Amino acid sequence: MSTVRLLTDDEIRGNAEAWEVFQDIRATRKSDFVNNFWRALANDPPRMRSVWQQLKQVMMADGELPPLVREMIYIAVSTANGCSYCVHSHTASARAKGMTDGQHAELLAVIAMASQTNALATALQVPVDEAFLVK
Repeated sequence: MSTVRLLTDDEIRGNAEAWEVFQDIRATRKSDFVNNFWRALANDPPRMRSVWQQLKQVMMADGELPPLVREMIYIAVSTANGCSYCVHSHTASARAKGMTDGQHAELLAVIAMASQTNALATALQVPVDEAFLVK
């Protein structure tokens, strides 16, 4: 259960700033669907606008990482952070961007491997090799 109300479109229409962000989300994504994350953030329109602008810049702007790779990184970080909502949301987005079942399986294997070796390196307190340090 959410810790804040998930606002409906009718409720959001009552706040010009929130409604403007919702319209931009719809236009940018070319979909009428606005997911619950944004409906929760609509309780704080200035924060919602800020997060949406940052998300567009990081996830949607042209860059050297392809959109699918960005989504897969988002899935890995969301898994590490324990955010079930973000894992589901960005898995759906990655699939929409062409992620195959095989790529998803490999991604999960990499996440599992990194989790295991990260825990071991942390528990063992292995010092970083000089060769890995930026000079």
